Amino acid sequence: MPRIAVGIEYLGTGYIGWQAQSGQSSVQGAIEAALSAVADSPVTTTCAGRTDAGVHAVGQVAHFDTEAVRTPRAWMLGANTRLPADISILWAREMPREFHARYSAFARTYRYHIVNRSERPALAAGRVAWVRRPLDVAAMRAATVHLVGEHDFSAFRAANCQSKTPMRRVTALAVEREDDRVTITVTANAYLHHMVRNIAGLLIAVGRGDAAPDFAAEVLAGRDRARNAATAPAGGLYFTAVDYPREFGVPASVSVMIPA
Repeated sequence: MPRIAVGIEYLGTGYIGWQAQSGQSSVQGAIEAALSAVADSPVTTTCAGRTDAGVHAVGQVAHFDTEAVRTPRAWMLGANTRLPADISILWAREMPREFHARYSAFARTYRYHIVNRSERPALAAGRVAWVRRPLDVAAMRAATVHLVGEHDFSAFRAANCQSKTPMRRVTALAVEREDDRVTITVTANAYLHHMVRNIAGLLIAVGRGDAAPDFAAEVLAGRDRARNAATAPAGGLYFTAVDYPREFGVPASVSVMIPA
């Protein structure tokens, strides 16, 4: 039975998240309904990483098995004609059976977008976080040093996180400013529930001067979520890329401009 992989972009504002739940609007539910119509039979997808309610993606990857014979172009175009405007399949291709959207991935990257100005953003409402007070990017960068590497991220996980272990390996964590846009980019092998939003929340607190950069080390060592800063809003978070072994030939994610 062929295994098909697809790259997906979506605006998460109107969805409960990736995972399908009965009676609720989910990205997975919309994707599976569209692909099932193209296949003329039920399709079940597995994604690279589940996103929460209100979180967006430009680099989500999913796979499904099907006996339907369609060209990659037919999968992509056929599904997109049946998807709502805020979800799009960017590419499709047949993969070897050993490919798995989740377990074959060795790294995932998220990007958190912040508009840092006194005026509330209108065009990007629900697509960026808004921080009114000036952010000290140098202080935020100093805090990131404590979070790179393999650590127990218990202080950065949600109370309902179901992961068996809090150990995660962050390979890159960067903070950049361009005019009034501040962007936090995180790459790790995997993530705990709300981990990126809690990292962003801590860095925002440091940037506003509410905490010193070394506070990141204290929170990490304490392993207590209650000692950490508030979770950053979902609207600023984007799942941007998944890294796979080169032999699978998975296309790079397609970046998009987010309105300021």
